[in-house]
Amino acid sequence: MPEAMTGRSWGAKLNSRWVQLILGVIAMMAISSPQYVWTLFVKPLQSSVGGGLAVIQVTFAILVVLQTWLSPMQGYLIERFGPRKLISVGAILTGSSWIFSAYAHDILSIYLSYGVLGGIGTGIIYVGIVGLMVRWFPDRRGMAAGMVAAGYGFGAAITTFPISVMITKSGYEYTLIIFGLLLGGITLLAAQGLRLPPAGFVQTVAVATVNRQNQRNVGPGEMLKTPIFWLLFFMMVLMSTGGLMVISQMGAFAADFGVAKTLVFGFAALPLALTLDRLTNGFTRPFFGWISDHIGRENTMGIAFLLEAMAIFLLFSFHSNAAVFVVLTGLVFFGWGEIFSLFPSTLTDTFGTEHATTNYGFLYMAQGVGSVLGGPLAALLHESTGSWMPVFASIIVLDTITAMLAFLVLKPMRQRWLDRVNALATSAVPANA
Repeated sequence: MPEAMTGRSWGAKLNSRWVQLILGVIAMMAISSPQYVWTLFVKPLQSSVGGGLAVIQVTFAILVVLQTWLSPMQGYLIERFGPRKLISVGAILTGSSWIFSAYAHDILSIYLSYGVLGGIGTGIIYVGIVGLMVRWFPDRRGMAAGMVAAGYGFGAAITTFPISVMITKSGYEYTLIIFGLLLGGITLLAAQGLRLPPAGFVQTVAVATVNRQNQRNVGPGEMLKTPIFWLLFFMMVLMSTGGLMVISQMGAFAADFGVAKTLVFGFAALPLALTLDRLTNGFTRPFFGWISDHIGRENTMGIAFLLEAMAIFLLFSFHSNAAVFVVLTGLVFFGWGEIFSLFPSTLTDTFGTEHATTNYGFLYMAQGVGSVLGGPLAALLHESTGSWMPVFASIIVLDTITAMLAFLVLKPMRQRWLDRVNALATSAVPANA
């Protein structure tokens, strides 16, 4: 009897959405390192397998593309087999990708291990955790999506220094094995506690009225036929592209502006800015997610996107001041990182919770499009003009367009859509996209 009671007690605890949120944050923190600390392995891998820098960097492109572009299929599998099983598979793939990379001594093996296995594994976990949290928190959807997205941003801040030290002392192969076991094991353990909300859970939670929600669950087939989904997709592509234009070229324009090595508070400006950017890029996700729970998704989008546009304008205007450079780059990322909380919560508000994971998988592909466009587009503009002004101007235009779309197009379009589908749900008449 005591054992049975203990089992029921643990089951009740796991059915707490706050426990689910904690487990989700832990899993996201554990899988952030493959993307964010990749740069530490570039030179050791290049020395081991040979080839130029561009050849090695294809690994990172494979990782990001597979992480984002396979997400619809991964979301479907999670909904089909449940989050615990699939996220466990993702944990095993992610950990194995690092371990196999330690034994890879040719470029194809690096592509297949770190790139393919890592991309598939981290993609399963990322889309699965976000999709799960927006179902557990219908009344705090923006905050919950922001918390787990922040975990993905903050996680590498914990591992970057230990990984760097271990590579120096013990070599990259040993580091990949130890951290592959550690990060994969942590994620696998966290996955064992993940649960879907019980039947009728949405009805038992008071839902905030500021963000109206769909009373009728819409599957991906119907969702993809709606203009509102493609508007959200287009907006996320614009924001992803603009943000990644900054991320990919920040070191280059800091050097050109002459501030990269200037000391600010005793630290070189560029690494100090990168550290601050990582913090603001993580903090903004739950912050603006929480704001959107109270003032509405579209209103929050407009404010945040215009904030980034303003920060980019000021950054270019005062680019020769190293201290201002550090502060304003932090503000830029504070206005950008919230896309990873606002877009999934808006999508789930609009199309319902039953297919939230698969639906977000399709929207998350926009981040993949942005990753393909952002870096090359910024480099092309700079090379063709010899100036960073067109790059900064392009980002300001992209941010402003997206903010205006949120205020003037998305908001009324979503209101009309919800009026329609909720009326049809009440009368039990199927809706047409």
